[in-house]
Amino acid sequence: MNRRDLLLAAAPLALATPMLATPALAQPAAAPAAPAASAPAARAPLTLLLDWFINPDHAPVIVAQEGRFFERAGLEVRIIAPANPADPPKLVAAKQGDIAVSYQKNLPLQVDQGLPLVRIGTLVSTPLSTLTVLRDGPIKTLADLKGKKIGYSVPGFEDTYVGTMIETAGLTLRDVTLINVNFGLSSALMSGQVDAIIGGFRNFELNQLDIENRPGRAFYPELHGFPAYDELIYVAHKDRVSDPLMRKFIDAIEAATAFLANNPEESWNLFIAGPRRELNNDLNRRAWRDTLNRFPHSPGALDQNRYERFTRFLAGRGKLRNGVPALASYAVELPAAR
Repeated sequence: MNRRDLLLAAAPLALATPMLATPALAQPAAAPAAPAASAPAARAPLTLLLDWFINPDHAPVIVAQEGRFFERAGLEVRIIAPANPADPPKLVAAKQGDIAVSYQKNLPLQVDQGLPLVRIGTLVSTPLSTLTVLRDGPIKTLADLKGKKIGYSVPGFEDTYVGTMIETAGLTLRDVTLINVNFGLSSALMSGQVDAIIGGFRNFELNQLDIENRPGRAFYPELHGFPAYDELIYVAHKDRVSDPLMRKFIDAIEAATAFLANNPEESWNLFIAGPRRELNNDLNRRAWRDTLNRFPHSPGALDQNRYERFTRFLAGRGKLRNGVPALASYAVELPAAR
């Protein structure tokens, strides 16, 4: 079973009701009984499109919702899990959503293709993806991958991932065979269909393999040729950079992250509350533990060098048709709140 299957099995309610939203505000009566000044202030609506079904990677978002940090910021946030993980950035680019959870490594490619997107904040500030093999298998080093099969899920980046990493061991893509196993990464590895998998998350697939009593050995891209990058980021349409609602959203995430860091157990209880109660399983508890130290305490801060360095890396690998874009065209630190 793969991570997607486990998450779906653990959260049927999340599938049945993909929106995790605060209740809609009641419409004002024609003749209010109390003075207008005493009525609660209306909250500004925002739609957040996730990259995946709700899981511990989204802890700051869920804590911000359940801990009422969004509400205190004057926001009514609808949180929607996608039917297709590739859709959220496209929907935000088409102004059919306000903010999307996406990936730093994909953002320069999307901008190069003409999508008017800009990074406004960071959700997970370290890489999560790995190249993973079975610990008790014959592959002990990247050099042992020569002549082997490597499975991947989502096409478009696997050649860059694998090619960069195995080059550090003196190999090229001609030395391996890449196989699309769709979302069956772990099952393909455990069954012997492939000798390694690329793109499995270190906080999920490694725990899943351990739960299945088939522990894995991970090779980390940031230690094998890749510049460090933010795994998950918040992106918005570039026209929204000056919208004060974007700053309110990021500030609420910052407050929720501070609460999460200081109250991990209470935050876990918020995470598994209500419609997400069936997320309370071994895989999610392990993933929660392994993800807590990966959330930035200043999610709105922008590491300019990190973003420019990674985009130059992609250009050097031939992934950008239009050259290296100006940083401000795809990643910003939002204006301060007024």
